[in-house]
Amino acid sequence: MSSPKFRDLSVASKSIIIIEFFLLLISLPLVVYGNSIFIIVNSSVIPDNYLFIYSLVFALFNQLTSLALGLYNSKMRVNFRGVIRRLLMSIAVAFFIITIANPLYGQYALPIEILAMTSLLSFIIVSLFRYLTFQIDFFGFNKQVILVIGAGERASIIERRMRRDVDRQNFSVHGYVIMNGDAEEGIKQETRIALKGSLVNYSLKHQIDEIVVASDERRDNLPVDELFACKIRGIEITEILDFIERETGQIAVNLIYPSWVIYSNGFASVNHLRNTLDWIFNASMALVLFALTWPIMLITVILMKLNEGFTAPIFYTQERVGLDGEPFNIIKFRSMRLDAEKFGAQMASEDDPRITKIGNYLRKYRIDELPQIYNVMRGDMGFVGPRPERPEFVQSLIKNIPYYNERHNVKPGLTGWAQLKYPYGSTEADSLEKLKYDLYYIKHRSFMLDLLILVRTVEIVLFGKGR
Repeated sequence: MSSPKFRDLSVASKSIIIIEFFLLLISLPLVVYGNSIFIIVNSSVIPDNYLFIYSLVFALFNQLTSLALGLYNSKMRVNFRGVIRRLLMSIAVAFFIITIANPLYGQYALPIEILAMTSLLSFIIVSLFRYLTFQIDFFGFNKQVILVIGAGERASIIERRMRRDVDRQNFSVHGYVIMNGDAEEGIKQETRIALKGSLVNYSLKHQIDEIVVASDERRDNLPVDELFACKIRGIEITEILDFIERETGQIAVNLIYPSWVIYSNGFASVNHLRNTLDWIFNASMALVLFALTWPIMLITVILMKLNEGFTAPIFYTQERVGLDGEPFNIIKFRSMRLDAEKFGAQMASEDDPRITKIGNYLRKYRIDELPQIYNVMRGDMGFVGPRPERPEFVQSLIKNIPYYNERHNVKPGLTGWAQLKYPYGSTEADSLEKLKYDLYYIKHRSFMLDLLILVRTVEIVLFGKGR
């Protein structure tokens, strides 16, 4: 997929968004009309045109908070209880925001009791709908049936990295067609097909929706005429790199070849207006974030002083690599012991013993990152982008990981696509996996993708999933 757009979502995801919008939209009229019959709360009569606007605002705010808490994330890995917990919080936050905005309606402002009853009703209705989607396996509908051309190393990435049901909710694999030149260590578990007849006839007979080209040897080996015939008969033809990018939100660095980069869309920003206004946007957001979080930072400073003594330093500066490989000093709340690097530079690990007791909480809720507001205002960083790495590690990673230096073509950020999609990592292999997401971000960089990342980061902070 390219930048996140409604049309790029699966049919199931689109259906959930549309149905829940309708359920939220009718909640307020149901409560208002019910109140006019049973007179639970004394309120003035609201004209129908005003009521429609109120209902629209109510539905939009609730869906925005649901998005922020990951309720429309198609690969959300939580049980039904977790969904209900997030739903309750999203409706509570929306209720708080709507209550603040309510006086703006003037003489037709809604009683707080009406808003509370509407929020309760919407929670019950949407919860019942979500329960039904769990019971009837809603996400199993409208899967694309794909046929993979190739059964070697390139094709095996589907079997190895996309083997879970949650990874294949938009498609099902019919099988893998064995091709000349395929590596022997390829497909092991799934269906291998020794195709002897026409690819077109086979695809039509088995109702194939999409063919993914993933053969190891491409030169003079692909059935181009057959693929062309499939294409004009309505069967989608997709290159393995584009397929992985679309389904996983990452770029398979180990499969990239130069011509794919040259001819594919993205990677270079030609939006001069965006580039010009980039600092203004980030600096404005930094000021807003500082205004909201300065009490948290003040409490953090007090706790650190009480816990480690009044002479212990609060901040920690560290050199990082930024845009175009230029170094800059990042500033953070110190979360490690003072002697954390007495044996030299080390990558932080998930349960690092060098982290202090308070540092664990700072990292879990990403409070340690807040002083980087200063770096954003200086222009060293943006809010969204690949996380900046230390020079000591960058040179080694550039040498050992192909295309690693490409992540320095954009400003680093406080948060990024890799931080949302990949757990904490401290090895070179982890750096490779994160690079796949960073390259996806660089290719599809847009205001909407940045907004999505910022909204999803709210979920990480609220639920203490910082890494």
